[in-house]
Amino acid sequence: MIRTWNYALLSSLILFAATAAEADTVVVTADHMIDVVAGRTVDQPQITITDGRITSVTSKSASVAPGSRRIDLPGMTLLPGLIDMHVHLTHDPRFSGYKRLEFTDNFWTIVGVANAKRTLEAGFTTVRNVGSANYDDVALKQAIERGFATGPRIVPATYAIGATGGHCDDTQFPPSIKTPQTAVADGPEQLRAMVRKLRKYGAEVIKFCGTGGVLSKTDAVGAQQYELAEMKAIVDEAHMLGLRVAVHAHGTSGIKDAIRAGVDTIEHASLADDEAFALAKQHGTYFSMDIYNDDYILAEGEKNGVYKESLEKERMIGRKQRETFRAAVKAGVKMIFGTDGGVYPNGDNAKQFVTMVTWGMTPMQAIQAATVTAAEALGRSADVGAIAVGRFGDLIAVSGDPLQDVTVLQSVGFVMKGGEVVKQMAGQPAH
Repeated sequence: MIRTWNYALLSSLILFAATAAEADTVVVTADHMIDVVAGRTVDQPQITITDGRITSVTSKSASVAPGSRRIDLPGMTLLPGLIDMHVHLTHDPRFSGYKRLEFTDNFWTIVGVANAKRTLEAGFTTVRNVGSANYDDVALKQAIERGFATGPRIVPATYAIGATGGHCDDTQFPPSIKTPQTAVADGPEQLRAMVRKLRKYGAEVIKFCGTGGVLSKTDAVGAQQYELAEMKAIVDEAHMLGLRVAVHAHGTSGIKDAIRAGVDTIEHASLADDEAFALAKQHGTYFSMDIYNDDYILAEGEKNGVYKESLEKERMIGRKQRETFRAAVKAGVKMIFGTDGGVYPNGDNAKQFVTMVTWGMTPMQAIQAATVTAAEALGRSADVGAIAVGRFGDLIAVSGDPLQDVTVLQSVGFVMKGGEVVKQMAGQPAH
C-alpha cells in the first residue's frame, strides 16, 4: 500500500514538473506603467505572463523563474491593450455611398482581414464590432482565433437591427431595386425573434438603430425610429439571453427612451441633454461618443463618395456632439472609448484621444475610457482592460509619457496579445 501511494505521488510530481516546464512564461519590463485601475503611474514594472495570462505584476527587482523569456523595454511606458467599443472592421471610408456598389459582397470580408491587422498593430487588442453584413465579424473572429488571420479580440454584433426605412435599412434605392432585409424588423415580436436569430449566428452583443443617422441618405439624424416598447423588447430579450445591448442614437428623445429601456451603451449620443445625463447616471448607462471622425468626414467625405445629404448632416451635428461630450464628462456620465472605425480609416483609432482631451477629459480619463471602463461595459473585466493578475497578457508600450502627451498613443512601439508579441520595434531587446 505504501509503495502504491509513493508511486502515485511520484507520478503526480513528475506530471506537475513536466507541465510546469512546458508552460510558456514571458517577463516584460519597462521604465513605467500606467495603472488604469488606481489611476497612477508605476515605475520600473515587471509583468510575468504564463500561458497567455498575467501571473504577477511586480518591480524589476523581483526574481524571475528560470527559463522565462524576457522582453525589456527601456525608456518606454506600458499600458493595457486598448479597447475600441465601436468599430466596423469590414468598412473602408474610401468607398462610401454608391461607391460601395463597385465591389462584390465578399470583398468586404477581405477588407476586414486587412483592417483587423492594422487595428491590432495600432495597440487595440480588443474591439466591439457593432455592425457588419454577411456575419463577417463572426468570420473574422473565428479566423483570428484559429490563426488564419491577425487581429484583435472581437466582440461581434453581426448585423445592426433597424426599422423599415430607418438608419440601418437601405433607403438609397428606388422601389424597383430589392435589397436584403436581413436585420430589418418592426414591432416587439419581430424584434425579439431578430435578437434570437442574431445570437444563433454568433452575436455576442446586440446593436440596434434607435434614431436616424449621419451616413444614411434619407432620414433625419435626430428622429426616433423605434418606440419605447420596441426598444424594451430588444433589450429584455438580449438581457435574458445574456447579451449586452448598444443603441445607435443621436436624437434626444431616442437616447432617453433607450436608457429607460435598459440599454447598456449609447452610441454617438450627439443630442443628449441634461435629463439624458441624469438618466444615464441613474441607470448606469455608458456613452460611447465618436468625436474624432467629424474631422475626417468633412475633409475626405466628398472625395470618398459620402452622400451630400450626409455631409450636410455632419456639418450640423459634428460640433454639437463634441459640446455634448464635454457636458457629459462634466456631468459624470460613464464614458467609453468608441471611434466608429470604418467611417475613418481603421488603424487610426488612437487619434481620438487628442479630441477627447481637447473636449474635457484628462489624459488618464481618456485612457481609462479605452481600458478599464470599456472592459466594465463589456462585462469582461476578468479578462481585459488592465495590467492585473488573471487578465490576458495584452500589453502595449509607447515612448514617452501619455499622461503628459496623449499623442504618443498614435505611435505604439510594442504590442502583445495573450503573451505573444505582435509588434516590436527594432532595437527593443528580447531574450
